[in-house]
Amino acid sequence: MAKARLQAELAETKAEVQRMRDRMPLGTLTVHNNLSLITLVPRWTGTETEINLEEFFSGIERSARIGRWEEEEKVENAIVKMAG
Repeated sequence: MAKARLQAELAETKAEVQRMRDRMPLGTLTVHNNLSLITLVPRWTGTETEINLEEFFSGIERSARIGRWEEEEKVENAIVKMAG
């Protein structure tokens, strides 16, 4: 009896997985951008005591690459981290 119930549940689960596959187009993968990586980029103020501009943009580029930012997001995040 338990075996029959388990087989029925397995068949139901397989059917549900197939229904989900049928609803999802092949080859589509959702990649979410990780915008929280902006917290790793130090604020740039333009003063000589802070990081230089090259280091600032390098931090933006590294975070953008890891976080899969679009070009527009890169620019917006750079603006957010600039002060003064």
